[in-house]
Amino acid sequence: MDYALFIVIGALTSFVGTLAGGGGLIGMPVLLLTGVPVHQAIAAAKFSNMISSFSSFFVLLGEGKIGWKQTAFIVPISLGGGITGGLLASSLPEKTMTAIAIALLTFALSLQFFRKKMTQQRSAVFSKKLYAPLYGISVYDGMFGPGQATLLMYTYLSTGLDYLSAIAFTRFQTFISCFGAFATYLYAGHVNWHIAPFLALGSVIGAQVSVRLAQKLKKEHLSLILNIVTFLLIIQLVFKMIG
Repeated sequence: MDYALFIVIGALTSFVGTLAGGGGLIGMPVLLLTGVPVHQAIAAAKFSNMISSFSSFFVLLGEGKIGWKQTAFIVPISLGGGITGGLLASSLPEKTMTAIAIALLTFALSLQFFRKKMTQQRSAVFSKKLYAPLYGISVYDGMFGPGQATLLMYTYLSTGLDYLSAIAFTRFQTFISCFGAFATYLYAGHVNWHIAPFLALGSVIGAQVSVRLAQKLKKEHLSLILNIVTFLLIIQLVFKMIG
């Protein structure tokens, strides 16, 4: 096993994923190309994402971008969605999930360009209207989840949150949904402990670098990164679906 390679894969995946989402579409194909079975690759990705997302969330928690009380409503939604998605992982073909990802990401990107400028309203995050989309995204994350974090970023930004707070909520929800999904893969015996810890180590490194970089970038630059990554995700998914 090339442990250094798994660390590099984890770092790159987490770096992109923390800033704009979509890191899984970098890490997952590379893992498969190295010969890792698909269920083991997904299980390792969920484990590493669980660890790295909490580490980046913890940094933003210390910076005051989010509080523990604000995250309380996310826990049952994300945990239930992650577990549901993990259990449903084998029931839908990959092409169907890819088509869903393309549709959702295209819709999210179009909203970013056409929506009116919103004011900063942290309380909007707790609207009950968000429960259904947040649960749906967590289910999608538990099943496979390409672009899951990107969709969460758009969802939280649409409430008027600033970019760093949106990252904080996204990373916390990712931690919870990945925890639920990982539990199902662990129960099914799909976790390869010769891969998952090294992928997680790299993910923590990538997450810590990116979350600190995000605090130094202007809002316009962060929004541009999110839109570019989203567009590239859509292109990659289209080619994957028709390939």
